[in-house]
Amino acid sequence: MAGSQKSNASLFSEETALSEHSQAKQSHSYEEETFYKNCRAAYLAVFKSSLENIKSKEQLCLVLQQAGRNPSQKTVNKYWTLQTTSLNFDDFCSILKKEEPITKTELLDAFAKLDANNNGCILHSELCKILTTQGEKMTLDEVNAITELADVNNDGKFDYYKFCKLYMTTSEQCLKTALEKLEVDSNLKRQQFGSQIETSSEMATSPVTKSLPKTARKTEPRPMLKRGHCKTSSRPSSAPSCTVCVSSANSLGASSNKNSKLMEANAVKEWQCVQSKGCFFLEDNGMIISHKYKLLLSQRSTETETEENLQFVSSTELRNKEVFGWRSELGAGVYWIIPFTTGCKFRKVKKQIRGEAKLVYRDCNGDLALTKEFRAVLSEIFEMIDLDGNSSLSLEEYNFFEMRTSGEKCDTEAWAICKENFDMKNNELTRQGFMDLNLMEASDRGGDVSNLWVTLLSMGYNKALELTEACPFSINIYAEKCKPRIKPVCLEAGGEQLNNAICMNVVNKGDAKPVDSNGNIIIHTYQSDTRITSVVENKSEVKAIIHLSGEQSKNCVNNRGLSTFAIEVAPKSMMICQHVMPLNDQEEWISNCVYSALP
Repeated sequence: MAGSQKSNASLFSEETALSEHSQAKQSHSYEEETFYKNCRAAYLAVFKSSLENIKSKEQLCLVLQQAGRNPSQKTVNKYWTLQTTSLNFDDFCSILKKEEPITKTELLDAFAKLDANNNGCILHSELCKILTTQGEKMTLDEVNAITELADVNNDGKFDYYKFCKLYMTTSEQCLKTALEKLEVDSNLKRQQFGSQIETSSEMATSPVTKSLPKTARKTEPRPMLKRGHCKTSSRPSSAPSCTVCVSSANSLGASSNKNSKLMEANAVKEWQCVQSKGCFFLEDNGMIISHKYKLLLSQRSTETETEENLQFVSSTELRNKEVFGWRSELGAGVYWIIPFTTGCKFRKVKKQIRGEAKLVYRDCNGDLALTKEFRAVLSEIFEMIDLDGNSSLSLEEYNFFEMRTSGEKCDTEAWAICKENFDMKNNELTRQGFMDLNLMEASDRGGDVSNLWVTLLSMGYNKALELTEACPFSINIYAEKCKPRIKPVCLEAGGEQLNNAICMNVVNKGDAKPVDSNGNIIIHTYQSDTRITSVVENKSEVKAIIHLSGEQSKNCVNNRGLSTFAIEVAPKSMMICQHVMPLNDQEEWISNCVYSALP
């Protein structure tokens, strides 16, 4: 009897734990759906459709305010850089994830620091002086707009307790009004991103394939790993807003370290070889940029190809540990090489750093010198920007560095001045010359290292001199019958070139499953041993809205950072839905996604 009671107690404990886990997952799902609903409500309060892009700083500020944020100019500039021409709805959602709305407590604490008498009020004269001279300075008209608010001002004093209450109420009312607009407008209501969806148990418990054996990936151009079973079901009548759902489950074993048949360098040592370095960089807005290259396989010196007639050739699908490659025959001509990383793991991480690394010091003679730690980092940066690997920097290589760190290029006259003052060899800056150039930067400013920190942060280092927001790489090209040439062309996001290439690769080599009954909306899924990429193809004449839920996935991380989200796909177009990778590549990982098409 005692044993039976113990067993029952254990069973009850397990059921309670499972129930709590289920409730936690449901709560997380509800929070994500609420977040996206709020995002969409704010966006559609400014734009007619989620397919419309944000075209200016002013629009970005307006739509952020509509979402309950009050962005400073510094915040707006962080996401709208000199290179930004537009931001889409996904970008907007990503920004809202990073920019949490200010709380009433935070707002009160900020004003309390200005309250010398600790009585909840600030004199208008003092408030005006602070707001027009400190931080992000306001104009006198902007300050007057605050002090003239009847509800929060009296006898020349600003009651910040009343102001904070008014501010929070106004922010909440903005969002409430936008949400009410969604509820009232039936057309917009049908477009809500998954807020009306209640996933049926049939879809939530989609079958999962057995784990793949821990073997090396097949070496044929098309990945030969078995794909997970996909199941299509009709939408239950309890949720009429969703027409059709497709559930896709893909199960993979731990990543293998065995080599594929990618040729080792010594196997092609008789071939002609060129190489170049490059780097992925994380921008403040979360976008990833990298060097892009042109490969010339022709004796001709002219480059006749244009953006319009580019055709996708292939992606690197062979793997040898950390090396990815491709081999085949190419005709003479000019080819673009566009480096690609999914962004699943390479993303901004908030890390608490105590203190700031020391960059310079005064030696025994009182002269300024670089610290050992800073010299080591500068040496790493030199290796990163020495793209051809010849241990010196050409003007072209140095200008990639300048554009990254200052946004300006060094012209030939300035380069000639560098030649007079710093160590150069064959008109290229040496490693020592690069060190001295950075030392001069601090010396000319009397030891002020603020500009040096701008350089370091731009190159992906944090205040502890750790490389956290950049990822260097190298490219090697081997050719049997001609002398290849590789030329770094620009440092920018992959853009349409990369998106089109990824879409074509997934469509050509992945599995296809229709989401709607007419076969106009298709989910293409490509699976390798390191990632899964899905693309949504919309063949119809109208935009399509796809809701995705990946809450049943195990040991997975995607590039969007959300397990539940939705996307809009323009008519007659394709769009990357998501990239998925294992969180821990030494363990089994299961990607289990439910795609739902909304009418």
